[in-house]
Amino acid sequence: MTDGAAQGRDDGGTGRSGEGGRPADDTLDVLRAHGFGVAELTEEQQEVLRGLSAEELSVMLDIKARLDEVGPEVQAHSEIAGGALF
Repeated sequence: MTDGAAQGRDDGGTGRSGEGGRPADDTLDVLRAHGFGVAELTEEQQEVLRGLSAEELSVMLDIKARLDEVGPEVQAHSEIAGGALF
C-alpha cells in the first residue's frame, strides 16, 4: 500500500497536508529553513515533499544535520577552489 492513508497521512492521497494536519507549505518552509534547496526542485518534487509525514520530515532533517556535520571542510575547499581540488 502506497497511498497517503496507508502511510499514516490524512491527505486523501493528495499530498496537500502533512501528518497531524500540518499545512503542506509548512513542510517546505521547514526544509528551506534547514538549508534544503526547495526552490531548485520541480513542482512535482515539491509536491512529494509537501506530503511528508512528521516522521519522514524528522528523518530528512536528521540526515541533513549529520551530512552537514561532516561536510564543511570539503564544502569550504570547493567554494575556495571552485571544486578544482576535488
